[in-house]
Amino acid sequence: MGNFLEGKVVAITGAGNGIGRAVALAVAAEGGKVIVADYGVGMAGEDPTSEVADAVVAEIVALGGEAIAVADDVSTMEGGSHVVQAAMDTWGRIDGVVCVAGILRERMLFNMSEDEWDAVIAVHLKGHFTLFRAASAVMRKQETGGALIGFTSGAFAGSVAQANYSAAKGGIVSLVRSAAAGLYRYNITSNAIAPVARTRMSANVPMELDEMGDPEDIAPMVVYLLSDQAKHVTGQIYTVVGKRISVWNQPEEVRSMFTEERWTPEEIAGRLDGEVSVERLTIIDKLEAYRKAAAEKANS
Repeated sequence: MGNFLEGKVVAITGAGNGIGRAVALAVAAEGGKVIVADYGVGMAGEDPTSEVADAVVAEIVALGGEAIAVADDVSTMEGGSHVVQAAMDTWGRIDGVVCVAGILRERMLFNMSEDEWDAVIAVHLKGHFTLFRAASAVMRKQETGGALIGFTSGAFAGSVAQANYSAAKGGIVSLVRSAAAGLYRYNITSNAIAPVARTRMSANVPMELDEMGDPEDIAPMVVYLLSDQAKHVTGQIYTVVGKRISVWNQPEEVRSMFTEERWTPEEIAGRLDGEVSVERLTIIDKLEAYRKAAAEKANS
């Protein structure tokens, strides 16, 4: 056992499998006390069970760590509050929350149902809000503050058959940056990780990924962001895959044009391409390259 997170109390959603489980074990191995929060559902949110959370707690305890299991629906305010309250009832504080829980309901946009949209937004985006909301209310009163860690995806930049998932992940990026701006005065950091790892969810990615790692590759970055050594790091989005860690840029305007009077469509049409132009949607380039390679492979 290490001591990187000695004495810190950390709640981790989606901690029964994959990345969440790897994070829970890593936090415990570094001296943290862990709330293993997992509703234990399938990838589409079906068949809830607490067994997976209980199993991870048993693993942590067997290794000499401290952990409790909470099986609740984090897409509800009650569920998010319950996770944080469990930490308070057991250890009297909450130092970090890590929101990994998620589901997939993939469909092309023109075929996507309202339920498929709502369910994914609820678990991913609202599931972050409920934990961030409940935890930050406690952390702001603690002298030591705390750390909020969200899980986004490179899909926040766009995806093909995952408009619901991409929208949720984009919302998480904005939520994380907003939390960083609003909570830094209370010594609370807020960051997000865009992981690439072999999990039951990544197995459904509609195109081959150039890089792939394991859940255990993600956990050290989470431990670092939860630690006192990362108190200066906030509002950041990090990709973590295998042996690579990268930081995303902060969004900003890149080019402008001006007019003497009110804009007309004709003036915009005559000037836009030459002065402001467009920023290329890189996912289209990747998709075209993937389709071309697939076609060449099929014809070879």
